[in-house]
Amino acid sequence: MISASRARSAVRFALTACAVLVTATAASAQDDAAWNAKFEERFKGVLKPKTEYKAVVTMEKGGSFTILFDPSIAPNHVANFVALARKGFYDGTTFHRVIPGFMAQGGDPTGSGTGGPGYTIKAEFNSTKHVRGTVSMARKPDPDSAGSQFFVCFGETQSLDNQYTVFGKVVQGMDVVDKITPRDPMRATTPGDKIQKVEIQEAPKS
Repeated sequence: MISASRARSAVRFALTACAVLVTATAASAQDDAAWNAKFEERFKGVLKPKTEYKAVVTMEKGGSFTILFDPSIAPNHVANFVALARKGFYDGTTFHRVIPGFMAQGGDPTGSGTGGPGYTIKAEFNSTKHVRGTVSMARKPDPDSAGSQFFVCFGETQSLDNQYTVFGKVVQGMDVVDKITPRDPMRATTPGDKIQKVEIQEAPKS
């Protein structure tokens, strides 16, 4: 037979465990709410909190490079790229504008420099500098006109800082980026180097 004191101890233990569970659940819900508040409606649920996202961009002519995204500085731009890539949007697109020493621009389904996904996203300008390997979003004169086009910097370009939204960096395969064929879309008679596939990878942050 269980004594009254042991019974009271068991009840206190159970109540404490329940309180801890309720507190943890509430904290988790608050964290989720704070995370989701960062995103435009169309991008809610695309990215998970405490998760690292990368994109492996495989070129048709061989080689690949890896982009590490930073949702802490541009959550909607990262979610936009990830969502489009998962749909296969970037597969088969080209680097239509490539200026040696400056940048390689791609992500336009028309290959002309005028195409996009059919919507735009608001600017998320941040203090991250445009240096070699920086991945940033192309746009029209309107700051809130970015869509699907992005560019990779070949070198430091201070004039772009706080004017274009940086949302990632190339962490592997920059030598492949360096080999993208130069192209002026106003004069070119052949398509730019083609992206064969963009694969999104995700892993829990350590």
